[in-house]
Amino acid sequence: MAALRPVDHQYIDPEPMALALLRERREQAVRLLNCAQPELDGLAEHAIGNGCVVILSDASGLILEEIGSPDFLPKAQRIALQPGVQWSENHRGTNAIGTALAEREALMVLGGEHYLAQNGALGCAAAPIFTGRGELAGALDISGETVRVNTHALGLVRMAAQQVEHRMMLAEAGGHVLRFHARPALIGTAREGLMVIEGGRIVAANRVALELFGRSWDSLLDLEAKAFLGANWPRMEHRRSLLTLPGGRQIATVMERSGTPGASRPTARRTDTPAAQPEADDLAPLLDKAVRVLNEGVPVLVNGETGSGKEVFSRRLHAASRRAAGPFVAVDCASLPETLIESELFGYDEGAFTGARRKGMAGRIREAHGGVLFLDEIAEIPLALQTRLLRVLEERVVTPLGGGQGVAVDFDLVCATHGDLPALVQAGRFRADLMYRVAGFTVTLPPLSRRADRRALIARLFLESGGAARHLRLEDDALDALAAYRWPGNLRELRSTLRAVVALADTGDSVTAAALPAHLRDAHTAPPPQDDAPAHAPTPHAEPLTAITRHAIDEALKASEHDVAKAARRLGVHRSTVYRHLARQRGTTGTP
Repeated sequence: MAALRPVDHQYIDPEPMALALLRERREQAVRLLNCAQPELDGLAEHAIGNGCVVILSDASGLILEEIGSPDFLPKAQRIALQPGVQWSENHRGTNAIGTALAEREALMVLGGEHYLAQNGALGCAAAPIFTGRGELAGALDISGETVRVNTHALGLVRMAAQQVEHRMMLAEAGGHVLRFHARPALIGTAREGLMVIEGGRIVAANRVALELFGRSWDSLLDLEAKAFLGANWPRMEHRRSLLTLPGGRQIATVMERSGTPGASRPTARRTDTPAAQPEADDLAPLLDKAVRVLNEGVPVLVNGETGSGKEVFSRRLHAASRRAAGPFVAVDCASLPETLIESELFGYDEGAFTGARRKGMAGRIREAHGGVLFLDEIAEIPLALQTRLLRVLEERVVTPLGGGQGVAVDFDLVCATHGDLPALVQAGRFRADLMYRVAGFTVTLPPLSRRADRRALIARLFLESGGAARHLRLEDDALDALAAYRWPGNLRELRSTLRAVVALADTGDSVTAAALPAHLRDAHTAPPPQDDAPAHAPTPHAEPLTAITRHAIDEALKASEHDVAKAARRLGVHRSTVYRHLARQRGTTGTP
């Protein structure tokens, strides 16, 4: 790619602009800086670990902020890769920042691809940042020695730029903000489509929205919302539902009313209300309480039947919490053999045991630093390790296997279980002090059969399970049948059923009750259960279904020579399912 104007190949680097002038330029870009700060902090960890720097520029290519490796920062300054210096193509020829802005796309410029000879040892990956009107706002860049910059770095800056755009759109929006996606679970994340509507016209949209609709900013902006979205779009306010577009396509949406046009709003996190995670469902009040508690550093324990969505709820909790910009590290304690769970959680030093990785492993607890550690099926942690976990939770210092130096960690804790921890404490299988430590606040998720919002939930999951991608319509009689069924396997069983229904439908079909499995149709026509019936009385097919499941796992284990991982892959299930099956077998037969 050529420079836009002649630039001396042996260019001598300029001095950075005066600090007062740079301060003025930063003030002009204050919203960009505020919205980009969480991403700069997040990318800094990668940059420091790889001997690189992270850079934010404005739309002209002026570097506003730089953070990263203390080893590389002096080298960057020697080639004027520092705040207050212009890195547009006009000033420096081909380079990642300037060329990404000129080409309006994420790209890498490595070594000799730089126009200036003095930058020949430099590797850079940059991504442009756009406003909701398609105007350039700036660029994010990772720079270092050429060998340090690769496609992984490019992917990181691309995703980070998308996060910044998401925050900026919400900060700048006036009128109504329409959030949507073909996969409802992505609503409320940076991967959702955003559209701003003022005075009945579409005035802004993010790149995700353009991709979902196959549009460009030029062809979408300033259209009448009614003509593009249909007459029902105003009814979406503060509730998640399906919106049928004029062409018949359905998308999952929720609409929020913003402040006055151009008004400044908080951008770092949306954690204070249920609207932070726009789920108009039974779980919204539980989520709101859990967020408030977790934000104070109190551990949250999520309890519920198997398949009730404990991990999904926990991920929503992370996304709405003060730790949203940090990692969500999930550990399924039931899926890990007892011999591996200690090294998985706490990590190990080089040579700690036979078969250890050459350079050791940090461990999942250290990976959760700055974010949320999610311990699924916490009741399955071996008793011998519970003492060590308790010590880490109290001291916030983790020591790897092999006796290495302790490392301070900072994270919020969310645990989940379908078991009864007090009963396990009474049975001597779980430490009482650990239970009090992890259960600072307990959230009990209702089974699917008791959720008042299950019709809307089923409709959303139908789209997420492939119904939207294949342009399927779920008819009322099918929705009635699905909502009437008791779902002993809860959300896990529902998702599996919906995937099967979608797989059997042809693109564009209307899915009626006749297309559902027979036991679902029968449940819809059967009389309702009597009030004195047991709350968890099994449906007629539940026991045969359980027997079929157990038989399938047994056969898969035999075919895999009792290799749990291979059996799980053969069945297309998580290893924890097979481990629980084996645990139930041991409990039934009394074998140790």
